Amino acid sequence: MRPTLIASLLAAGLLSLNAHALDLLQVYQEAQANDPVYASARATLAAGQEKETQGRAGLLPTVGLSGSYTRSEQESATLSRNVRSNSHSISLSQPLFRWANWEQYQQGKLSVAASEAQFAQAQQDLIVRVSQAYFDVLAAQDTLASVQAQKVAITEQLASAKRNFEVGTATITDTHEAQARYDLAIAQELAAQSDLDIKRNALQQIIGKPAGELAALRPGVQINSPSPAQIDKWVESAEQQNYGVAGQKLALEIARREIGRNRAGHMPTVDLVASRGHNHQNGSTLTSPSGKTDSSSVGVQWTIPLFSGFGTSSRVREAIALEDKARNDLENVRRTAAQGARQAYLGVTSGLAQVKALEAAERSSQSALDSNRLGYQVGVRINIDVLNAQQQLYTTRQNLAKARYDTIVNGLKLKSAAGSLKEEDLAQVNGLLKP
Repeated sequence: MRPTLIASLLAAGLLSLNAHALDLLQVYQEAQANDPVYASARATLAAGQEKETQGRAGLLPTVGLSGSYTRSEQESATLSRNVRSNSHSISLSQPLFRWANWEQYQQGKLSVAASEAQFAQAQQDLIVRVSQAYFDVLAAQDTLASVQAQKVAITEQLASAKRNFEVGTATITDTHEAQARYDLAIAQELAAQSDLDIKRNALQQIIGKPAGELAALRPGVQINSPSPAQIDKWVESAEQQNYGVAGQKLALEIARREIGRNRAGHMPTVDLVASRGHNHQNGSTLTSPSGKTDSSSVGVQWTIPLFSGFGTSSRVREAIALEDKARNDLENVRRTAAQGARQAYLGVTSGLAQVKALEAAERSSQSALDSNRLGYQVGVRINIDVLNAQQQLYTTRQNLAKARYDTIVNGLKLKSAAGSLKEEDLAQVNGLLKP
């Protein structure tokens, strides 16, 4: 009765773990809430969106209020007098022609768009990083499970070799070979467990807490080919729509506006100015009688720069050089995006071919193992043949799982390079997992 109870409890515990296994979308949602890189990008976006308001401020009027209160004493041989003066004024200045301010406003709008492109790139990067970390954990789990299964099979083969040696139907060589494979499996199991811990820690770094159990791929899952199937279309999309390219295009336009803003240092400025003042003085003097004075003024103020120590010309040359830098940076980003699209596309297509070949290899390896086991039982195969067939089967299964994971991640990287990766694409991948 007691063993039955223990078995029931263990089964309930396993079912509970599976019921609470996180899938890819849930891990992504945790990353959105806790990943510091993504949080930094979100804060950068919020800061960048203020640039337009700051640039517009240079086109709007400025209003200031100022005042003063003074008290003075005047003493002479025949006169002693205290004079108190209280004054305040309000002034307004409205730019009528300030080309530098206009260029700065345009730069502010471009900076907002650049911040949005940068944040969109951060969103795509988060999807790729989460997916890569998620499937790295699954791959490490598969490796560990494969090594453990192989260890169990080797243990059985070792016990069989010892029995056959004891009854005289096999040599001690079979036992030594099985023991050597068993010791190697123990070392591989330790290495696989360590690698799994490292991969889990990498995922924890993104989501901010241990991930626990993860949903695995469904057996025999089918992965779709890239659509469109022409690599040139993906490369063209990457060169035009990649968010890194879009952001660098905006950076180039900002650099061009910076040239115009610095050239405005040679241009005149025109402002509308107006002021209203009030002065109240107690205790008159010969030059300033006691009383109240109100004053108002309105007019146009202009300034023509004549010479600034060659500073304006130097800043213009600097801006031209920075524009050239931005243009070359754009070309570099465009080529990098195109190369990323090519690599990801080839990764998907070659990955699909590898999956198909490894699926056939898995079936062949299973048949070879079954044949070698049967041959060993009837005496036409030796122990090393069975061990090699076992190793080949488990290695093939491990490589097949890894090829599937890499193909899926390369598909996401391909869409990211083309600037079309969205959360819906992650949901489609999530649909390949066990419910």
